[in-house]
Amino acid sequence: MTLDPIATVRSCFGGKFGIPRQPGLCPSAWGSLVFHPAYRSEEAIRGIEGFSHLWLIFGFHETVEQGWKPTVRPPRLGGNQRIGVFASRSTFRPNGLGLSLVRLEGVDRTAVEGPILKLAGLDLLDGTPIFDVKPYLPYAEALPEAAGGFAAEALVRLPVEVEPAAAEAFGALSTRARAVVQEALSLDPRPATQLADPARIFGTSLCGCNVRFTVRDGICRIIEIQPVGVP
Repeated sequence: MTLDPIATVRSCFGGKFGIPRQPGLCPSAWGSLVFHPAYRSEEAIRGIEGFSHLWLIFGFHETVEQGWKPTVRPPRLGGNQRIGVFASRSTFRPNGLGLSLVRLEGVDRTAVEGPILKLAGLDLLDGTPIFDVKPYLPYAEALPEAAGGFAAEALVRLPVEVEPAAAEAFGALSTRARAVVQEALSLDPRPATQLADPARIFGTSLCGCNVRFTVRDGICRIIEIQPVGVP
């Protein structure tokens, strides 16, 4: 079987660091699914607006060349305990494929590259290749009694504060961009192996900005926000 991407995602996440590790954790996150020319067909999406959510089968395009690993260290286990790759959602998989559940906000039929699917709650890097789109079926796929293994508990979120030096730039962002920044940082994107140094400054690309932050005393503090491209 040969898989060719049918579309590419344009996302508010400009870098891997800071992207929520699961879909839906950053509900304000936005993106667009732009079909490749061969698949830009109104007929191919007929009826899609009757569904509130979609499954996307995508490729881990920035890590697939690194190959796969039989065991991985999930962040949920502190990054120091190994489990099997098939018991995880690690990016280092034999075929480099991922599955993401996103919210469909609408269809843009006016764009030159249309029809474009407008998405929310996604966890995908800008430029992610999409191999298939399938509707989510609540009657068959909503299983509240399902066991969640080592990841059964909901994530504990950090409070996020904006330092005075970053207040003006933060206030200049759109309402939705501010929500994305706060939601993404509340999930504490720091690697599990780098949690011990409260003085360390981290940076992530969110909503077209470089957002720099620290985590001290259990609080995420935004210390600087600059447009992407500013050193």
